[in-house]
Amino acid sequence: MEATKARESGAATLDCHTNEGTVKTFSKTITVKTHERTDLSNLTEDIREFAASTGVEDGYVQVSSLHTTAGLIVNEWQDALLADVKASIERMVPRDTYYRHNDPEFSDCDRHNADSHLRIVVLGHSVSVPIDKGELVLGRWQSVILTEFDGPNERKVFLQVFGI
Repeated sequence: MEATKARESGAATLDCHTNEGTVKTFSKTITVKTHERTDLSNLTEDIREFAASTGVEDGYVQVSSLHTTAGLIVNEWQDALLADVKASIERMVPRDTYYRHNDPEFSDCDRHNADSHLRIVVLGHSVSVPIDKGELVLGRWQSVILTEFDGPNERKVFLQVFGI
């Protein structure tokens, strides 16, 4: 690998890496058991171990929830903040509001989980994390967190590493 420094006027120094080789992809689906209707699970170590096992030095890991009522975020894994995340989402998308998805006149859904679907619309179902020099590029306090809003359940999360 050849690394060079480039400088743009008024901009920060940029690292430019030129790698020889073929782009490789590796995939894995993990199962995460959740225990409450609203539950948060830290997936960072599972993702780190999988990425390291691939031997990819420079690339990305794409992490995708295979569900419409469970998603993914990157944030700090700290008890008080996690409680705040749950409470904030509840305020943004309350469970006890009328939703057509829960109304038998408009929907055949018997789970009454419209709020769960809408919470994922707000948060998203996937995240990408860069890999540099074989390591995940996450800030000191960043973790990859599965957000469950229709548990307890067994959730599938698809991991795909691609890079050189």
